[in-house]
Amino acid sequence: MTPCVSRFRYLCSVLANRKIIHIDMDAFYASVEQRDQPELRGKPVAVGGAGMRGVVASASYEARAFGVRSAMPSVTAQRLCPALIFVRSRFDVYREVSQQIRAIFHEYTDLVEPLSLDEAFLDVSENKKGMKSATLIAEEIRRKIKEETQLTASAGVSFNKFLAKVASDINKPDGIKVITPKEALPFLEALPIKKFHGIGKVTAEKMKRMGVFTGKELKALSEIELVKRFGKAGRHYYRIVRADDRREVNPNRIRKSIGAERTYREDISQIEDMKEKLTYLAGVIFRYMEKSDNYGRTVTLKAKSPDFKIITRSRSFSSEIRDLKLLESVAHELIMQNREEIPSVRLLGVSVSNLSKEVQGEGIQLSFDFKEGEEEE
Repeated sequence: MTPCVSRFRYLCSVLANRKIIHIDMDAFYASVEQRDQPELRGKPVAVGGAGMRGVVASASYEARAFGVRSAMPSVTAQRLCPALIFVRSRFDVYREVSQQIRAIFHEYTDLVEPLSLDEAFLDVSENKKGMKSATLIAEEIRRKIKEETQLTASAGVSFNKFLAKVASDINKPDGIKVITPKEALPFLEALPIKKFHGIGKVTAEKMKRMGVFTGKELKALSEIELVKRFGKAGRHYYRIVRADDRREVNPNRIRKSIGAERTYREDISQIEDMKEKLTYLAGVIFRYMEKSDNYGRTVTLKAKSPDFKIITRSRSFSSEIRDLKLLESVAHELIMQNREEIPSVRLLGVSVSNLSKEVQGEGIQLSFDFKEGEEEE
């Protein structure tokens, strides 16, 4: 028996009774708009602001067929899909629908960990209905969501959070995927590396250059080699490809900050170009603050020079930042004030901390559509 199989059997024996569901609404914001505006059904729709400074918050599946994605600049989205219809966001409506959906979750378990308005983990190992099948629970939840909101949801079911999260994306939209302990290792070995949740586009490309295209090649690398090449993230990759994820579903998870950063293909030395990049990052962050109704009081700029010197500069306010223009202007001022110290950059980042839900103990972990260090398109 190989060490990998032995370790996996040990994990299965320890976690055998865990039943985790990941529910992910399908194109949530765009689907709500298509539900409420019948004339938009069947058409490519993007929720967000149009124009040079706009960012796509959500795209319908008709728009995704053209390559339109959330967090994409609106001008790029319009170029990919000239017929794209932009709709302004209505976060009060999205929050109301999200509350309806979470109420359904709580009919089955109180172990609900929201990741944002449109997705959550549920631990149904011991559930309020006394049901033994997590698959049947997931199907019931999807059916109730459809009946009560006229929206579709996809689900992933497995014995750990990582597998459930990956599974929920397999049969989207309006689908379900179950990964049993017996199926886990073969599933992960065959899974394309870009489908591993937590492995971003840049990391996936780096792995491909190493000859790693699927989980099978990833699993062939030792933990030491992965740590050497990817730092502490390498240890995480070593574990997840072996279905080793012992994280519990935490309904009280507190998020400390919301941030985004990008590494650029070419160094940036013009201040106006820096400000343009910061405007984009601020827009992405602000939309996620709106999405989770979780605003902060401290803005932090991160900048890395071509010789890898890093500076971070912050500014705090007495009240929450609920205005996009204010967030943009603070980011701009911080880079201008520190221009002499770092005249050229290869990376820029913006984050907001001292979040309202951190104070209240109701933190929500948000998921971004791009990973740290990805190249900007």
